[in-house]
Amino acid sequence: MAKTVKMADIAEKVGVSVVTVSKALTGQKGVSESTRRKIMKLADEMGYVQPSAASSSDNKGHNIGIIIHDKHFSKYNSFYLQMYQMLTSQLGTLGDYTILEIITHDMEKDLVAPNLLRENKIDALVVQGEFTRDYCDFVKGIVGDIPIVYLDFNDESRDGISVISDSFYGSYYLTNYLFEKGHRDIAFVGSLLQTTSITDRYLGYVKSMMEHGMQVRPDWQIEDRDKKTGIIFESDKLPLPLELPTAFVCNCDLTAGVLIKRLEKEGYKVPEDFSVVGYDNFIFPGTCDVEITTYEVDMPVMVQKAVSYLASLLNGEEIKMGTHIITGHLVEKDSVKALS
Repeated sequence: MAKTVKMADIAEKVGVSVVTVSKALTGQKGVSESTRRKIMKLADEMGYVQPSAASSSDNKGHNIGIIIHDKHFSKYNSFYLQMYQMLTSQLGTLGDYTILEIITHDMEKDLVAPNLLRENKIDALVVQGEFTRDYCDFVKGIVGDIPIVYLDFNDESRDGISVISDSFYGSYYLTNYLFEKGHRDIAFVGSLLQTTSITDRYLGYVKSMMEHGMQVRPDWQIEDRDKKTGIIFESDKLPLPLELPTAFVCNCDLTAGVLIKRLEKEGYKVPEDFSVVGYDNFIFPGTCDVEITTYEVDMPVMVQKAVSYLASLLNGEEIKMGTHIITGHLVEKDSVKALS
């Protein structure tokens, strides 16, 4: 009989504590991304099974489909990969199984159904990240009575469950922070209407600007991505206005990193010449050499809430439909300079 693999076995091979292994496998904070990946890879190779998934032979797990747009896996953008890893880990503790499918731009445009739906393989669906309204309506028409939870994407219908971060107030707090540091000429970097989160973050920026008696200049709303594919520009393609502000509110940390590289190519330094803030508190190592002040998304709580709502729907429990907003917090780093 094959030996049951324990967390202690994984911990010994990786050279970390059992607590670290437990945190990595359940998506908790306190573990570096490289260590988390190493632990999850080794656990898979060794055939480790979460205790709750193996505890009862008559407690059949559910098959959970997860669809993510391929634009969320562009260069240096692994925010959604980390969220997906947390999601699968937490579902695994419930004894559930996950099936991931990446949806391409052409599939979305031509309304091509995901294979996992066409082959009737799943008991529930998680839509992770933004899709077009047409594609969401198309998918809803296919799934029938299968429960759907939208994660980091707001489904506008009142008969669905969405779990999102507080984009509006996160951006509002970031802009207020720049005013507190003495800035008044502040631009926003993000392509409006490309995603609901970008638009919400822009509106939070606008609220702060209005409350401080500042006009929102059209030339200080800077596009950051290709409108067809949704992929963020490389630094040499990111446009800059002729007249520059003193500070920039970016819709995400990846865009903030691209902007910093663009400014550096023009001979400027951050924060000596310009201040920059981002959103997510997540950026691929090496994207830029400046630690970016940002608004941290509470990813573990978002995933935990999504899994909880999914379990309730699968159990036929009554839960409140609509949008559930998870707050985060501002994280000060090195990308903002106070003006005298």
